[in-house]
Amino acid sequence: MIAIILVVFFGTLLAGIPIGVAVAATSVSCVLMFPNMPISAEYIYRCLCTALDSTTLLAVPMFILSGNLMAKGGISKKLYDFFAYFVGNKTGGMPIAAIITCLFYGAISGSAPATVAAVGAMTIPILIDLGYDKKFVVGMVATAGGLGVIIPPSLPFIMYGLSSGESVGTLFICGIVPGILIALIMSAYTYFYCKTHGEDKEKLEENAKTIRERGLWNVFKEGFFALLTPVIILGGIYGGIVTPTEAATISVVYALVVSLFIYRTMSLKDLLPITSATVRSCAPIQLIVAAATCFGRILTMMQVPQTIADTLTSTITSKIALLLIINLFLLLVGMVMETLAAILILTPIFLPVVVAMGMSPLHFGVMMVVNLAIGFVTPPVGVNLYVASNMTDTPVLSVARYAMPYILMFIIALLLITFIPSISLCFV
Repeated sequence: MIAIILVVFFGTLLAGIPIGVAVAATSVSCVLMFPNMPISAEYIYRCLCTALDSTTLLAVPMFILSGNLMAKGGISKKLYDFFAYFVGNKTGGMPIAAIITCLFYGAISGSAPATVAAVGAMTIPILIDLGYDKKFVVGMVATAGGLGVIIPPSLPFIMYGLSSGESVGTLFICGIVPGILIALIMSAYTYFYCKTHGEDKEKLEENAKTIRERGLWNVFKEGFFALLTPVIILGGIYGGIVTPTEAATISVVYALVVSLFIYRTMSLKDLLPITSATVRSCAPIQLIVAAATCFGRILTMMQVPQTIADTLTSTITSKIALLLIINLFLLLVGMVMETLAAILILTPIFLPVVVAMGMSPLHFGVMMVVNLAIGFVTPPVGVNLYVASNMTDTPVLSVARYAMPYILMFIIALLLITFIPSISLCFV
């Protein structure tokens, strides 16, 4: 029974059918293939509708809209200048400033591709002009964009919260230290790369001088409202003042005020294209959420999660081995499946397994999101690769090849996060 479902599901994916439609089609096929199951077309229709009836889910379009507003407002440039002021003349300083900018921009957009697009469009030309190898820079930014889904607010954390029943606000807090850890490990490799391959010190000194001539106060003043964004979002959630959905709404209002009236980098006529782009981004996500939620309920009715949990726990007695196998499986899934769909489908399957061996659901949520974040830069589905490729006219495979060292850094961080729970749970 399970094998038949998997064949239908992966068959539709291999046929090039969009993930939301593929999941919905697999759910419908269960009605046709298993007439004795208490599943009907009416039940599937109700599932598709009720899956979207969630206040928490409302945070998704709000955070996407906020990120689009910030991108149009040129927030990434102000963040980059602020960090470059301090490290621009150090070894690897400018590329490291780009990684830190991705970290902070992730706290605004909650999306990996949006982080790559906003930060990459601004930093990649600058770094190439400073003499850095184009493919190295593109691979670095494509991978660093994955921080966008780990540092809160994070769309995958929202989906994991919906699927697992865990607090989205608590999941956001759990993602802070892992995100910083990944950025530090990536920065360490960047320093090593720049130290061994050399840099154009003359250009770097000239660039640093240009930035510093503006003065620390002016640079800080220009970047202040951009730096304040994650403080408002996380401070409100962690302080118990607002829910994640309310924080998302506040972030939209804040982005509008900052872009329209403070930085004045956006006008009212820009609102319609931005809103239109947000709708185009959200519509496929809503379809994926509805279809994956329905598919997950059908799998639960067929006792697929319980069967897989019993099989794994009875055949693998070592906790370390089990976690390594789950990590490997998630890494492979991230290569071929859209992240949000993977979370909604796989959480009900693996959560009982890890809970049975004493793992915190919050810790597992962070491990899963970090795993699937790597999928953003692994072919064939790695969205970040295509975003970076289109921006720079660099072949996707070349971007992937130069991203490999950073993917390795991501995996090292993943193993630390997996086997040291306190990294994720230190603030809980």
